[in-house]
Amino acid sequence: MIFQRARIFTAAILAAVLYLAGCHAGQKASGAGTQQAGAKTYPIRGIVVSSDAKTGEVTVDTEAIPGYMEAMTMPYTLKQPNIATELHPGDTITAVLTPTDNADLLDQIDIVDEAKPNYKPAVTYNDLEPGETIPDFHFLNQSDRTISLKQFQGKVVLLTFIYTRCPLPNFCVRMSRNFAEIDKSLQKSPALYAKTHLLSVSFDPKYDTPNVLRSYGGAYTGNYTKETFTHWDFAAPPEKELPKVLQFFDVGVTPEPDHTITHSLSTVVIAPDGKLYKWYPGNDWNPQQVLADVEKLAAGKA
Repeated sequence: MIFQRARIFTAAILAAVLYLAGCHAGQKASGAGTQQAGAKTYPIRGIVVSSDAKTGEVTVDTEAIPGYMEAMTMPYTLKQPNIATELHPGDTITAVLTPTDNADLLDQIDIVDEAKPNYKPAVTYNDLEPGETIPDFHFLNQSDRTISLKQFQGKVVLLTFIYTRCPLPNFCVRMSRNFAEIDKSLQKSPALYAKTHLLSVSFDPKYDTPNVLRSYGGAYTGNYTKETFTHWDFAAPPEKELPKVLQFFDVGVTPEPDHTITHSLSTVVIAPDGKLYKWYPGNDWNPQQVLADVEKLAAGKA
């Protein structure tokens, strides 16, 4: 499921509206209701009582939050209503609470104990495991050419997911900056550079055409219109193939009315034999970690 393993969504912020009638074990700590946006955040844990996809409401039996409120059950209004279908009665969840004047905001939702392990969502995502063979997916790159993963066998391939209109610095922007740092670091070792290839895959093929990807990619390499893209491709799968690519690499994608995309992250290190070596499902990895993976694989020590 999209939320397992602490997957992060760029716009998965839940606007929580507290109703006093739902309280069962006490009231909020004194002064808690007047805290401003940007105030102290609180980690919370609770059990889903009910979830209504039509209204976009989820009621949670929340454990006591030291310094803020005692244990209580209350309904939350989801800013992303589609998330309600992923939450089920009995699921134990964790989140981060930020109190404001108008609402208690929740983000970083994670299902830590699923009440229905046999529940089958509409889309079943892949659990990436080391040693798994990566399918030979095809993409249209920034040069309007079709490329495939198979053509890079024999090299260590670093693959991540982005979309060029992403506005959040901690998501697609961070992935592209990390790859830019990795690319520059690899250039310092011609032998290692020749054994590697970078691939940034967009999940927004309608907007991210070859021309858009060329402009975006040139900006991140720092070579702009002079970039040859011999070591780092920016590409997108055909629209018909996009669901298969996202399912395999465990990327959740939900287009929003304002043309942004709520999505999770996925970065993989593919060994020269075309099999998965390492999977980074969030945004908390750094270039040094991935460079260490590359060096081990290139040296045959992995």
